[in-house]
Amino acid sequence: MARYLLPISALLLGSALLQYAGGIHSLILPVRGSDEGFSATSLGLLGTGWAVGYVLGCFYTPRMVGLVGHIRAFSVVCAFAAVAILLQAILVSPQAWIPVRAVSGFCFAGAAMIVESWLNDRAQPRTRGTIFGFYSMINLGAVTAGQLVIPLGDTTGFFFFALGAIFYALALVPTAISTSQSPAPLTTVHLDVGALWRNSPVAVVAVFLVGISNASFGTLAAVYADRVGLALGSVALFASLPVLAGALAQVPIGLASDRLDRRWVLVATAVLALSADLAFIVLQPHGMPLNLALAGVFGAAIFAMYPIIVAHANDHAPPGTSIQVSGGLLMVFGVGSIIGPLIAGAAMNSLGPRGLFLTTISAHVLIIAFTVWRIGRRAAVADDEKGHFQVTMPARASTPETAALASGEDEDGDLEPAPTPPAADERSPTPQAGDDPPAG
Repeated sequence: MARYLLPISALLLGSALLQYAGGIHSLILPVRGSDEGFSATSLGLLGTGWAVGYVLGCFYTPRMVGLVGHIRAFSVVCAFAAVAILLQAILVSPQAWIPVRAVSGFCFAGAAMIVESWLNDRAQPRTRGTIFGFYSMINLGAVTAGQLVIPLGDTTGFFFFALGAIFYALALVPTAISTSQSPAPLTTVHLDVGALWRNSPVAVVAVFLVGISNASFGTLAAVYADRVGLALGSVALFASLPVLAGALAQVPIGLASDRLDRRWVLVATAVLALSADLAFIVLQPHGMPLNLALAGVFGAAIFAMYPIIVAHANDHAPPGTSIQVSGGLLMVFGVGSIIGPLIAGAAMNSLGPRGLFLTTISAHVLIIAFTVWRIGRRAAVADDEKGHFQVTMPARASTPETAALASGEDEDGDLEPAPTPPAADERSPTPQAGDDPPAG
């Protein structure tokens, strides 16, 4: 195991620094915004801004890398991420935070794509699954650690904004001083909803609705926890525990989906999420134990649905198109992620904290209804024609490069290599993992 991970340990460490900063950034904004009296609609728009930036980053980062090379592109996005969090410390208003959050989303997508392209370039077919698993685990742990540090200091001051900026800056330093060769070009994605629909209507509708649900919760969970009276430490747990529960739940749910019709497994998972929705709405819990218990159940369901959907779509995809399908679904998810926080924020403004779960319950009811209807109209894929379920990171932390790294395929189609970086970049090549710690 060590011989597989040691050559890429620098890249994994660099990614962890980036994700740690992102964890701080993602939680300090809703916590500080609530302290400042921002409306739920404004805080929801932070999630909408992030999603817009993230989707644009997935589209345009390959073009930027093609023009200036990996090392310069990575340095730029990390630098702008640090500038963005510092601007939000200086300009404390929704009007400033929302567009700056979009810049953060763009930068985070760009940095993640570049790191993943390095990992994909360094991985061998027999080690790619191990590398992807450790990469996902380290990123999840780093994000959680970043969120859990928030209760340890004063959220009304400058400290956590500065701390996030420090870790964003640390991620770019090693790449600027290394002399290693550039990795393979990044992949680009062109969204073809018609082809995705013909491949699997369930996947298109469900991934859009999951985008609405998951982005609503991911953006406003801390706001909900704060407004039902949880202490700051419990707010951090309420935001991070569901993601951890979702990561753990993917293993048994994935095994079930490999043995059964994935659509019925998706329905069962959505029913579990629906049960948690109803519990939040009917019980209106205020204490820490019940809120955390329901959040764990809710996270186990909602964060396991996306990989089921991707696996189902790939079961129907023509050979050699899995990256195209996965990348397209990620973009549809991104569109849902743009809409969801806006709807949920407005609902919380009008109906109080339960408005968050009135939004998610609507998405889950529609997933169940549409999927059951489609089950009656299309036969299940035969077991011997199924692919294998793959555990993935939360979709909001995924890029087209994630799909390429997870699958290990090199395909043509709507996902294709971006232009090779210009010759000028060869004088300042991008690092290979393991040459200079810590690579980003």
